[in-house]
Amino acid sequence: MKPIFIACLLVAVALFSFETEAQTAAFQDSIAPYLIQDGDTVRTLVLRDIYIYPSIARTSHSQDAQYQKLVRDVKKTLPYAKLIYNTLIETYEYMITLPDDKAREVHIKQMEDDLWVQYKPVLKKMTLSQGKLLIRLIDRECNQSSYYILKVYLGSFRAAFWNFFAGMFGASLKTEWDPDGKDAAAEKVCQMVEMGVI
Repeated sequence: MKPIFIACLLVAVALFSFETEAQTAAFQDSIAPYLIQDGDTVRTLVLRDIYIYPSIARTSHSQDAQYQKLVRDVKKTLPYAKLIYNTLIETYEYMITLPDDKAREVHIKQMEDDLWVQYKPVLKKMTLSQGKLLIRLIDRECNQSSYYILKVYLGSFRAAFWNFFAGMFGASLKTEWDPDGKDAAAEKVCQMVEMGVI
């Protein structure tokens, strides 16, 4: 049995090496760039940053439950914060192609209506703590508070209205992300989620 396994492994390696040699140089360059140094060609590969944190000392069951809740909330809200960032980039790039302010206003209004219809059911299912976390994560992803983004796209009056509405629930759209302070634990969880560790 062992010789058959070794033979199959050798055949697979030979086929793989033949297949990679048959690829064009342009295809290989798109996979991994190379560096020529002193006549030697060296393939290079840029890896993502990896953060290693010490294990979190949770002395009680309530601390463990609180951490698990933070992980759950980050996993639920972080994709929406990233989606908001991507939507803002796409909207800005499209709006600069529009001929005048009236066309931009029409586009913003249509986009607002579409987003409201699409994401209202999701937002209604979020808890208050998840909503507050989403506000801070938007600041993390966009480097701008939710209030500022609303003010730019919808105007000062509507931004103030939505900030007042959030204030009725104990939240503020002006809240900023503080990775070295109160959001330190959430920042670690975000980085671990982005790396796929948790």
